[in-house]
Amino acid sequence: MVNYYYSSGNGRKLPFGNPLANALVVLVGSLAVAASIVLGFIALVVIGGLVLIMAAVIGIRVWWFKRQLAKSGPHAGPGKTAPGSPDVIEGEFREISGSRGED
Repeated sequence: MVNYYYSSGNGRKLPFGNPLANALVVLVGSLAVAASIVLGFIALVVIGGLVLIMAAVIGIRVWWFKRQLAKSGPHAGPGKTAPGSPDVIEGEFREISGSRGED
């Protein structure tokens, strides 16, 4: 039986008996690890940037909404209109005793 692994003496087996091929394997593996780290950092920066942009858009929208509520008047709230606005009908009323239809 033929053993294709080269033992370096410390118990670790390298795939090739040729030291130049072993160095090439180590170099390619190191480049793969470095490329993974760089691409991971780039992905982190891109995703972080998108999160910051979305947070800024939502923050500006909330600020704008609060500003519009403050402009509509102190008595206005969600679902209410300010006095004097075109949506408010002003008038007077009187209570009439008795139910409708009775004389």
